[in-house]
Amino acid sequence: MNHKELIANMAAKMNAPKSVVADLLDITVSTCTELLVEEKTIGFQSFGNFEVRKKEERLSVHPSTQIRTLIPPKLVVNFKQSNILKEKLKDLPHHD
Repeated sequence: MNHKELIANMAAKMNAPKSVVADLLDITVSTCTELLVEEKTIGFQSFGNFEVRKKEERLSVHPSTQIRTLIPPKLVVNFKQSNILKEKLKDLPHHD
């Protein structure tokens, strides 16, 4: 689902204009981005938590050339699903 489809879906469920929903979604995303930049955890009840984690530097080896490269440490966003979401996804068919 892309951005426009998400807005249309939410607008239909809220019985609200797409422009209002688009503004609300943009504010939500920008607020979440600001909080993650400040390295704060964001929790959505019954969905999960987003948090910033530090990945340590590591050594990478290119498979065909065997050249070793040091990958510097970096910050990444991690998502941990809630137990409620985990239960809802548990019974879905697998797409292997």
